[in-house]
Amino acid sequence: MSKRSGAEKRHPRVRTTPFLPIFASENTAIMAQRKIIHVDMDAFFTSVEQRDNPAYRGRPIAVGYDGPRGVVATASYEARPYGVHSALPSAVARRLCPSLIFVPARFEVYKEVSQQIRAIFHRYTELVEPLSLDEAFLDVSHHRSATLVAREIKAAIRAETGLTASAGISVNKMLAKIASDYRKPDGLFTIAPAQVEEFVAALPVERFFGIGEVTAERMHRLGIRTGADLRHWSEEALVHHFGKAGHAYYGYARGIDEREVTPNRIRKSLGAETTFAEDTGDRGRLAFELAGVRDELWARLQRHEFAGRTVVLKLKFDDFRQITRSRTLAAAVASAEELRVVSEELLAATDLGGHRVRLIGLTVGNSSEACPECVQLCFDFDCDQRKP
Repeated sequence: MSKRSGAEKRHPRVRTTPFLPIFASENTAIMAQRKIIHVDMDAFFTSVEQRDNPAYRGRPIAVGYDGPRGVVATASYEARPYGVHSALPSAVARRLCPSLIFVPARFEVYKEVSQQIRAIFHRYTELVEPLSLDEAFLDVSHHRSATLVAREIKAAIRAETGLTASAGISVNKMLAKIASDYRKPDGLFTIAPAQVEEFVAALPVERFFGIGEVTAERMHRLGIRTGADLRHWSEEALVHHFGKAGHAYYGYARGIDEREVTPNRIRKSLGAETTFAEDTGDRGRLAFELAGVRDELWARLQRHEFAGRTVVLKLKFDDFRQITRSRTLAAAVASAEELRVVSEELLAATDLGGHRVRLIGLTVGNSSEACPECVQLCFDFDCDQRKP
């Protein structure tokens, strides 16, 4: 009998099972029995800070810049009952939680921990698609039990990093991502194939992938509040009301998401935007809102380890007309200060034409990783979703 290595003893291989199709009800498409796990670290940045500094444990903390135009990158679970969450302006967070402790981001440390976690993922599958430093999809279809794998991964993360993660398991990426948020923190939730139809029917539309507050409000006005409501609409009608995203919504209402777990997925751009409660033509207000969007974008760039050369400003007017203004730099945006200078210059040079603005957005793209020989790219501004 051959000797097993130490790694094999710690992480035994699981026997694979034959591929079996699942035949759902007449209203649900036939799905291959994929086994997808979405792992999401719990309040990752703040959890690392609380792990490394005992004085922060059990106290409300936020990673971010505590300045007049700062934005919360991540809030600890102790801060969340006060209404503090990611992308919230720091000044607002301070008013909501006067005892809130702001901690400067240590992205190099977060990256090191993220690499530890990804190494754990690769013990179980090579089909790992990182979405950011703190979350990833895994395709473990070759394992007998995806739930068992997820439980082992969570245990390994806790033992080796001192942190907790939540995991969602289901037949596709959309459902796995929804499931991972169900029992946070330190959660584990499985949506089995036989449960998909009933689960999706009862799901509020706000919980579907890609449906943010603005889109959810539009759906509510149309009488669409749950997956069951969404399912009553034809694909043609959804496309009419929501554009090309309507195709995806039609599938989501039926528990369908055919996206593969893509290990080498290359991101072309990354953006952030905000819609105002009231349209405005005030330049000072626009500059203030741009600052918040910019800080959120910079945090996202760090979280996703993304760098690009082109900065794009987006404005949507009160008549729903949309314009973009861009600048391509000689090298990738290297600092928050450089992003500030470029974005403010773009806004200052934009003629509003007497119109009021209802939305402002900022994107960084033209990544050398995505296209080494490209000078400029086209950008898809669909930022109607935010990571909690």
